[in-house]
Amino acid sequence: MALHRSSLPQLSGGDFLTDGGLETSLVFHHGIDLPCFAAFPLVMSEGGRKTLRGYFKPYLETAKKRNIGFILDTVTWRTNTDWGARLGYSLQDLAEVQRMSVMFACELRDDYATERTPIIINGILGPRGDGYKADATMTAGEAEQYHAPQIEVFRDTAADMVSAMTLTYPEEAIGIVRAAQAHGMPVAISFTLETDGRLPSGHTLEEAIRRVDATTGSGPIYYMINCAHPTHFESTVMSAGAWRERIKGIRANASSLSHAELDAATELDPGDPEDLGRRYRALRDELTQMRILGGCCGTDHRHIIAICEACNPSATRSSDTFARRRDEEEIATTL
Repeated sequence: MALHRSSLPQLSGGDFLTDGGLETSLVFHHGIDLPCFAAFPLVMSEGGRKTLRGYFKPYLETAKKRNIGFILDTVTWRTNTDWGARLGYSLQDLAEVQRMSVMFACELRDDYATERTPIIINGILGPRGDGYKADATMTAGEAEQYHAPQIEVFRDTAADMVSAMTLTYPEEAIGIVRAAQAHGMPVAISFTLETDGRLPSGHTLEEAIRRVDATTGSGPIYYMINCAHPTHFESTVMSAGAWRERIKGIRANASSLSHAELDAATELDPGDPEDLGRRYRALRDELTQMRILGGCCGTDHRHIIAICEACNPSATRSSDTFARRRDEEEIATTL
């Protein structure tokens, strides 16, 4: 059953998990070719949906076993008109992909949601451009017009909210928020950061958040950081200011490599899950509203388990040794 969009449970307290690096897991762990780094074609075939079920299963089971909520993303990060056209998808095709993605997410929610593990269906939007660069920008008005059709499709589905992930400059975020406001959809904004803690556009994170809030009436329900390693932004979020209270979630990369280095990499850098968990714990000490714990490029369910255990040890199952052994066995059969 869809949640009421005005009362999303992650806004009331308690931790929520997400999945990890969908695309990197599919490419490096499952050996699937993803042209344009787009996972959405998989949702349109039974074989593809079977692969996606296998990908999401360990994340959902982790949340269910630990009685923690889960933000379940649609696989639609690349379903805007520019990326769709590169892959041969029309506007009508992309709208059908979005609807099918929500339906698929709802099926997973029906299988795993419990009273103690609420699952939020999160309609994902990606940047019009690369996601690592800010070299082809739009005005806020252009961005609103560009992204509005995607948000309108999500509005008419069972999606509980929308999130724009891996944004590189404030104007695109402003346009997305205005489009979401116009269509009555709760929206979260997630910026990506470079190794210096700034957006690819050069804006500081504080500047970006303040600018979006000032021009949209604090429109986003919250902000997140994704596709950057904690070492890239730890010092950034230690700056004083109430703006930090607007950051509710982190979806970090496993690797500390730069975006340019990751783009050129031919092998996956999984980093150190335990170290990543400790860094999340330190970030939570600084970001008092941080409740959404997830991963991005290079992370898998091992990282999410480590993050969960570091940040929410009370949710770990009663027998730590038995739990970890079971998790390791599940990982071995999944990867």
